[in-house]
Amino acid sequence: MLQRLARLGPRQGEDRAGKHVSVQKPMALCAAEADEMIDAARKAGVVLRVFETFACYAPAVRAKEMIDAGEIGDIRAVRMHVNTGTGDTGWKVPLSAWLWRFNAKQCGGGPLVFDHGYHLFSLAYYLGGPVEKVFAWIDATTVKDTAGIARIDAPAAIMFQFKAARRYGFLDVKYTPNMHIDSQYYTDDDRIEVIGEKGIIFINRYTARTVDLPALMLFKDGVTTAIPVEGEEWQDGFIATTHNLIDALHGRAKPRLDGPAGKAVLQFTLAALQSAATGQEVRPDEVK
Repeated sequence: MLQRLARLGPRQGEDRAGKHVSVQKPMALCAAEADEMIDAARKAGVVLRVFETFACYAPAVRAKEMIDAGEIGDIRAVRMHVNTGTGDTGWKVPLSAWLWRFNAKQCGGGPLVFDHGYHLFSLAYYLGGPVEKVFAWIDATTVKDTAGIARIDAPAAIMFQFKAARRYGFLDVKYTPNMHIDSQYYTDDDRIEVIGEKGIIFINRYTARTVDLPALMLFKDGVTTAIPVEGEEWQDGFIATTHNLIDALHGRAKPRLDGPAGKAVLQFTLAALQSAATGQEVRPDEVK
């Protein structure tokens, strides 16, 4: 896909295809590849966007509207949590279908921080804006029932400083295979808090139901209130992401993650991997 997209321009004797491009996350394995894709789409005059469900999920979109409206004042922190589990009602994905994700050279990074983490990094970028620097610790744990064949990139703790003044973020990632989690999809517990000067916004649900609370809540003036939203099932995020592309193609909206935004999130993700490997803080803008 990357090579085909980088050659969107015509070969000798051929016309441009003129096809708009929607790619799965992450859009590339390095920033240089992302630049090639962005440049090819620009030259071809087509839309390039990353298909991203978490930033189009209705509770997150409503949270962003509340932030932009000043509901909680200036943001001071974005706190994000992920842990995996098992369940009787979720998707049954055989290990054979996942093995390639444990090969860093093939998939670009680990299955939790790099692959699933891209969703969370996208959400942090969407809610808090561009990131100035990142510092991360990423451990490795043998995956249950694999006889030591596969290791997963967890537990992990990732801290980041946004470019906005006095705004910070934190993502913790845990591998907890013995925890039973109620989900119709992946058994991942994803929860987010956005802490502002005047209040806190809680997003309590993505792929699973691990706390018996509304999907979206606001704490303000000493009171916690449920914020009603339509489309709080994880599948609704896929529908909303598709609608976002349709709106973009008709000129009614900008893609939630266009080429440059997708590249910024990729650099954010890679910065965490580089920081964990080097023990140094990394600036995403400098990741190649």
